[in-house]
Amino acid sequence: MRMYDLIIKKRDGGALSADEINFFVRGVTDGTIPDEQTSAFLMAVYFKGMTSEETAALTLAMAESGETVDLSEIKLVKADKHSTGGVGDKTTLIVAPIVAACGVAVAKMSGRGLGHTGGTLDKLESIPGFRVGLSRSEFINVVKKTGLCITGQSGNLAPADKKLYALRDVTGTVDSVPLIAASVMSKKLAAGADCILLDVKTGSGAFMKTVGDSVRLAEEMVSIGTKAGRETAALVTEMDVPLGFAIGNSLEIIESIETLRGSGPNDLRELCVTLAAHMLRQAGKGSLGECKSIAEAAIESGAALNKFIEVIKAQDGDVFFTEDFSKLPRARYAYALRSPRGGYISKMNSERWGAASVVLGAGRNKKEDAVDHGAGILLKKKPGDFVEENEIIAELFTNDDKRFAEAEAAALGALTITESRSEASPLVHAYVDKNGVEYF
Repeated sequence: MRMYDLIIKKRDGGALSADEINFFVRGVTDGTIPDEQTSAFLMAVYFKGMTSEETAALTLAMAESGETVDLSEIKLVKADKHSTGGVGDKTTLIVAPIVAACGVAVAKMSGRGLGHTGGTLDKLESIPGFRVGLSRSEFINVVKKTGLCITGQSGNLAPADKKLYALRDVTGTVDSVPLIAASVMSKKLAAGADCILLDVKTGSGAFMKTVGDSVRLAEEMVSIGTKAGRETAALVTEMDVPLGFAIGNSLEIIESIETLRGSGPNDLRELCVTLAAHMLRQAGKGSLGECKSIAEAAIESGAALNKFIEVIKAQDGDVFFTEDFSKLPRARYAYALRSPRGGYISKMNSERWGAASVVLGAGRNKKEDAVDHGAGILLKKKPGDFVEENEIIAELFTNDDKRFAEAEAAALGALTITESRSEASPLVHAYVDKNGVEYF
């Protein structure tokens, strides 16, 4: 078998066999296939696509290219959640404790932010002492002890994906549905959960900008998980507007704690309860309505917040910040962003707000960039709100006040202000499982 022949076959629109795909993934992993041939193959896939059978075979081969996580020691049902990334998306920090407090284990491997999207690990590292780099045995032990652990991905988890993503990133082949689906699901399958809920974002701040494209990606990933024998479903959720009011690491930790206390922004709380309810239903805790009530009760009783505090302590974090937010990183400088005119806010382009937060230091453009955990944005207004000319729309925070001018320009470029109020988009656009798609 020659890689040259597989490139030609895919270039001409042919479907590869599982053996051919396994040959490709093995060669990528052990370095016997050179980067130029891998890049040519990725470009062929980008233009010609893959069948669902090819995508499933690619995913399984990537999942098996390195270590897999054995969660059999954990006797509870194991659930996992994955978001395709957004702005102000701190749902894992809220949903995971809710679900764990309801008796379902959440063994979560998360990532860091890149570009305009934030990363769960960066947010957790705002907490003094919190360790995200746990060994495999530490990871399992924390889940066994508390029912929840959030850690960084293993260095050898789906190594083929790391090599392929690095090449996709520099060859213009990132936005390919089969390649995205295989990348996400290979890590989810290797991580060992029984149930997987996918939060597929759609809109300006998401990777997929339209509901149709997001549903197509959700269907592909659900199909892969189902074929692999995992209980898999997806929600297509709104990311045209930042989620909640906080954008930035320590700011989002604060907002997460407030939401677990039963307050917090309405959109954030509603989406987190919805995600938690679907995870609980997947784990066999009842109907969707019953699971929603269970999730809400976990917040109201304080059980979800107590679970998060328990996990923070188990991962060596300082739990006293939950009573005194001044213990979290804080930026030295603040700036009031004011409306250039009066009217109704009709749009807030999430990607541009995310870009503004990166300018302030809250995110990174390259993996090597340092993150300022105290930097970020607190929104004061959302779409549908009326603003007067010169009224404060948001507060910007940074440790380098020279960044304000560029961040202000990016944020103001994200706004559309009109004379009439526009209709709000739904938080959840569609639900996808093995039985098909339900639109809302």
